[in-house]
Amino acid sequence: MFFHKKEPIHTVQVNEPDPRFAQLMLEQFGGATGELSAALQYWVQSFHVENAGIRDMLQDIAIEEFSHLEMVGKLIEVHTKDVDQTEAYKSTLFAVRGKGPHFLDSQGNNWTASYLNEGGDVVRDLRANIAAEAGARQTYEELIKLCTDEGTKKTLVHLLTREISHTQMFMKALDSMGKLTDPMFGNIQPDETVALYFNLSTDGDKPDERGPWNSEPTFEYVADPLNTSAK
Repeated sequence: MFFHKKEPIHTVQVNEPDPRFAQLMLEQFGGATGELSAALQYWVQSFHVENAGIRDMLQDIAIEEFSHLEMVGKLIEVHTKDVDQTEAYKSTLFAVRGKGPHFLDSQGNNWTASYLNEGGDVVRDLRANIAAEAGARQTYEELIKLCTDEGTKKTLVHLLTREISHTQMFMKALDSMGKLTDPMFGNIQPDETVALYFNLSTDGDKPDERGPWNSEPTFEYVADPLNTSAK
């Protein structure tokens, strides 16, 4: 059961409404990296998890993401309220769709469940979530760079900050299972090519660029014809 408190988790204040900027913020309402996508993704993932603590974490973050969706929606609402006679308003999606948030991204594309990245493995899901938070953080960073309203910018900085907090939580959950840096988390034993590096990007006689990704193997192949273990 969900309960909605009318007081937002972070105060939303807009000093100078700008419907053009509101259209950009639609990216975080109905876009691929938006709060709706994150909230639904983490909520559904929670039902795949047997670990009670990780399930609880996913549900906590999912509900927080719904609160973020409310904040973004409120920002869009205020930025498009009482400005429908301006040229700025007429040059945005809101001239056709009306004020307030819509299930659209900044280009007018409808939100779709294909944005969600969830499966039946907790490690796979947590890694997908780290990528999702990185995408959202980058979007907020670009919005902050373009924002001229200080009140709006404070809310966007708060939202960006929470993306980092969630990333830390997902990483610690992976670390608690010993899976933060382990490339093997399934049940099928890989074959001997798992430690093989293909040098397919050469440049004449110039020396190859080297790094930990193409130096000593970091994954040991263990022959297991029954596919019962992975090391």
